[in-house]
Amino acid sequence: MLNKLFKRLFGDPTAREMQRLQPLVDQINALEPEMQRLGDAELHALTDEFRARVQSATSEHHSRIREIEDDLDHETDADERRALRLALDRARADLDKAERAVLDELLPRAFAAVREAAVRAVGLRHFDVQMIGGIVLHQGRIAEMKTGEGKTLVATLPLYLNALTGRGVHLVTPNDYLSKHGAQWMGPVYHLLGLSVGVVQSMGENPALSSFVFDPQYPAADDRYQHLRPVGRADAYRADIVYGTNNEFGFDYLRDNMVSDLSQCVQRELYFAIVDEVDNILIDEARTPLIISGQAEESTSEYRRFAALVRNLRPEVDYTVDEKLRVVSITDEGITKVERALGIDNLYAPEHSELTPYLDNALKAKALFTKDRDYVVADKGEVIIVDEFTGRMMYGRRYSDGLHQAIEAKEGVAVRRESLTLATITFQNYFRMYRRLAGMTGTALTEAEEFGQIYN
Repeated sequence: MLNKLFKRLFGDPTAREMQRLQPLVDQINALEPEMQRLGDAELHALTDEFRARVQSATSEHHSRIREIEDDLDHETDADERRALRLALDRARADLDKAERAVLDELLPRAFAAVREAAVRAVGLRHFDVQMIGGIVLHQGRIAEMKTGEGKTLVATLPLYLNALTGRGVHLVTPNDYLSKHGAQWMGPVYHLLGLSVGVVQSMGENPALSSFVFDPQYPAADDRYQHLRPVGRADAYRADIVYGTNNEFGFDYLRDNMVSDLSQCVQRELYFAIVDEVDNILIDEARTPLIISGQAEESTSEYRRFAALVRNLRPEVDYTVDEKLRVVSITDEGITKVERALGIDNLYAPEHSELTPYLDNALKAKALFTKDRDYVVADKGEVIIVDEFTGRMMYGRRYSDGLHQAIEAKEGVAVRRESLTLATITFQNYFRMYRRLAGMTGTALTEAEEFGQIYN
């Protein structure tokens, strides 16, 4: 009711924004006859023309950045290094500003070229409202597009435009299927325009099928990977446009920060990204940590001991569960039973402090984690986590801080060595590192407010 009143008093902000952007769409539409007259080779040549414009407008800024980076490599004085870092930040900001200016100038012709390429390559023509969505994404904002409104097609516009900088752009999807399908479907559009497309997928059971480049001449043996030529991870990231999931982009970043030689890094700089289902990835899951673990000390028999002990504890009597918060708490009666089973007087006495983590994890494994929902037990007796959003098995991933061992003990399989956190980052902090960021969602007004609070 209040929302309707505001719209009557101040007008619909979405309608106002679309009206503001319509002149730009009119410019794009006016270029359509010109684009239709071009041959495929001439359409392809436009990309070289656009890239030359971008390079000409930014070459001095790139030179300045290289000079400062070279000075940093040779400077040893701490104060001078601080001053050089500040100068580098300013130079990079100046480069971003110059790039934005030239890309904004190129936008009408670039979007018109993408529209024509889409018509020829995949038989789809961007509607005016999709052009507006592409403009909004290029401006680093959130575009509201519900399922079926052509988000995959809309994304081609800002992805192409920003890829002209040569700095690489990312399309972030919620799952591997959408990444692979998006690259296969829109790959012919980019190929016609002379841009390369990479895809990064979950390592899974076969790491050889985890990174690809789009190649229309490649006859894949598996129809699911048609026109996707397997390449090394770094080669996929060197493509002009890269499709992948938030998990894979994040984990590749962590792995890059663990290498001993910079030549082993696979990612380039984090320049421009469009996040699909932005409300899920950057709001609901914003503080979800990505963790890479290594092996620590040997596991002990305590995991099996406590797994057997908690089997006799009763819910609502010996422990309580808060499903919403995913918390399990032992009651006084439960503590008494545990102490009796362990043959001790006070579980929380300092001399028994090493026992409480085993109890906490055993209770979590019993009360909060369910077989065939949260995890599965493979034929080889391995506990494999199931992604709660996609239902895919997450090979190689393990719960941290002893929880995975507690689940293994609960299921009666081999308890593997405990893990030590080697690298971790939240989605929120990872995506903050992109120079520019945009998002697509079905609830743009609500999520835009949250997004702005987090990322402005």
